[in-house]
Amino acid sequence: MDTILNTAKTWLTDFFDPEVKKEIEYLIANDTDELKDRFYKNMEFGTGGMRGVMGVGTNRINKYTLGKSTQGLSNYLKKAYDGEDLKVVIAFDCRNNSDTLARTVAEVLSANGINVYLFSSLRTTPELSFAVRHLNCHAGIVLTASHNPPEYNGYKVYWTDGGQIVPPQDGEIIAEINALSYEDINFTANEDLIQLIDTEVDEAFFEASVANGNFNAPGKDDFKIVFTSLHGTSITAIPEVLKRAGYKNVTIIEEQAEPDGNFPTVKSPNPEESEALSMAVAKAEEIGADMVVGTDPDSDRLGIAVRNLDGKMEIVNGNQAMILMTKFLLEKQKQKGFKGNEFIATTIVSTPMMEAMAKAYGVEFKTSLTGFKWIGKMIKDFPESKFIGGGEESFGYMVGDFVRDKDAVTSTLLACEIASQAKANGSSFYKDLIDCYVDYGFYKEKLISITKKGMSGAEEIKQMLKDFKENPVSSVAGSKVKWIEDYNTSIAKNVLTGEEKAIDIPKSNVLIYETEDGTRIAARPSGTEPKVKFYISTNAKLDKADDFKKVSAELDKKIQTILDELNLG
Repeated sequence: MDTILNTAKTWLTDFFDPEVKKEIEYLIANDTDELKDRFYKNMEFGTGGMRGVMGVGTNRINKYTLGKSTQGLSNYLKKAYDGEDLKVVIAFDCRNNSDTLARTVAEVLSANGINVYLFSSLRTTPELSFAVRHLNCHAGIVLTASHNPPEYNGYKVYWTDGGQIVPPQDGEIIAEINALSYEDINFTANEDLIQLIDTEVDEAFFEASVANGNFNAPGKDDFKIVFTSLHGTSITAIPEVLKRAGYKNVTIIEEQAEPDGNFPTVKSPNPEESEALSMAVAKAEEIGADMVVGTDPDSDRLGIAVRNLDGKMEIVNGNQAMILMTKFLLEKQKQKGFKGNEFIATTIVSTPMMEAMAKAYGVEFKTSLTGFKWIGKMIKDFPESKFIGGGEESFGYMVGDFVRDKDAVTSTLLACEIASQAKANGSSFYKDLIDCYVDYGFYKEKLISITKKGMSGAEEIKQMLKDFKENPVSSVAGSKVKWIEDYNTSIAKNVLTGEEKAIDIPKSNVLIYETEDGTRIAARPSGTEPKVKFYISTNAKLDKADDFKKVSAELDKKIQTILDELNLG
């Protein structure tokens, strides 16, 4: 506690604002537990950048923690691009304080002699990724906490290629940040270097989204969409993109259309959670819509609901949406002709069905750690290859490479194209998905997230993962464990034969069990939230579409058995 107290007292100098000092003095005198949580560590970059609760302290998002990160980034940019006229573009989402924090970040950059393009109002994360290359910037920054609760905010850094920072840049930038004290931050803005931007970049982004996501699907006049932005940024882009692609029957949930960082109509602005889409689904049932789309606050994740075999709206998960989107893109590429350099991509905790589909089409399949920055890195690392599309189980997808991060704007358009074409052909989004299960195998997944907040929670998560590794299971739902993949050691071991293989992916705190029948169980801590996540994937053969409900129920039963065996049920 002495160390934490000493760290807190360093924020009592005249460098910090009076109200900051007043709050810390109050915490020192009255709330030791809160003081601990705010100062026991520094805010760090994770899989999704820097994300945390807003407030005073080293373990909070505020002008000083973001200022220090921005100062470190400024120092690094000057070293990396010595002598160049540096340019950085900044966007921000709907969250409380995002606009003022974005302005602070712009001021620090300008104080360091860096030209800044600052969006005049909130914009989507995919547009920020696009803008980096469109404006020939050296880096980009977006102020967002994605789908986290209202008290959070965050800061994601993008590099020259439009993708999030990855090794070695991330480690080198962190080293620059860690070498600084807060007093090293230059907050004295050079206003001449800050330029506000808006419609010119919007137009270019909308045009690119339509060019990449519109396939002139038939049936648009007869296709009804219900859209909700969940109080987020997608309201600035998705309705316009759908309109330009020819969709006229778009009903917007007006109660959720106004950007609002308090997210008043939902428990969580996360389309992975069914409650977030409940208002839109109810409207779809009321008006007989074909599809519901809802996006998270910064518009990089999308949730989709479509009519199932019984005619009721059903939310499809991220794996299911990814499969059908990738299948559609592969089919379109097949019609043009494959050149042999195409690839699709996903993450190690997403459905293995992606690999089965890649094999069927004869294209390369690449897999990465969780986090879209790794898929963006693939595009940069293999410039001779053509990225068709790819995604991850957590409701993110990327169409082509004009945006280098998950993109709910273009993916929404793509999903509508798939569903509109299917309906015109006498099928549906849902029926097309079942056809994929017949063709490539029926894979069904389940995610279990366990939240453990604060300093003690971080220790609990660490212990849970340690126990999972040190007490390996020998069988899962009656099938022997064959492979144990330890991404901390970069070794995959066949426990039945003793064979070992190197894992050619950066080290990460992930452990995966795979059984003889292809069942997979992965465990990892979240990089952006105080959670430990368990991913379960099962599979079965689906001989014909008529057997879908029966086989689906069998897989559900198997998943429940696994949950019970692992005490996760």
